[in-house]
Amino acid sequence: MKINLEILESAYVYAPKEIEDLHTKELVPKMMTRRRLTRAAKMAIYLADKVSFSSGRVVYGSSFGELDVTAKILEAIHQNESISPTHFQNSVYNTAVSYLSMLDGNESEMMTISSGDKTALNVLKAGAIKALDGDTLLLLVTETLNIDKLEEVNDCIDVLECGVALKVRLTNKAANQKIHAAMKLKNVEGLPLSLLTMFDIAQRNEKSKSHIIELEL
Repeated sequence: MKINLEILESAYVYAPKEIEDLHTKELVPKMMTRRRLTRAAKMAIYLADKVSFSSGRVVYGSSFGELDVTAKILEAIHQNESISPTHFQNSVYNTAVSYLSMLDGNESEMMTISSGDKTALNVLKAGAIKALDGDTLLLLVTETLNIDKLEEVNDCIDVLECGVALKVRLTNKAANQKIHAAMKLKNVEGLPLSLLTMFDIAQRNEKSKSHIIELEL
């Protein structure tokens, strides 16, 4: 089965360690809410704003999830300290998209996917199936890997914080990019493989007035 999606808007951000300005103060005026946000949540809110999305279904993906919060919980256990209730609340994979939905008052479906290096590909596939009913969807992938002592185990990823957003809808137009499981992408940015497929689409969309992708399911 093949499904074509039109990329209506796209956005991406990345940095070797931490993205400097995600406009969080402007996008989340309430200080108490802002203080609870994880890095992934801040990125999700920023990217959704960049593609003008505030209502509708969202498919969100992350291979590593809330790694920073999880590491802090494990460190507290190791040190026989009390676990922060906020850290515990924020440790689940759907933390970022949950904050996004609450801030926008978006009561539509939110799906979270984690599939290792195939995360972005599976977000695209799930989004394509859900787009069959004619809805406009937000497809979103983030990774936040900047934790203490990561350098001791990391020898393959140069970019520790990154995210991609695609606003999409079903189309009958001919595709100018075909997406499938066997496709090979050159990773020139040192990004985590988990979001590389969507990052490539977003970059191509910058150069095209009408970017259509064909997904083979």
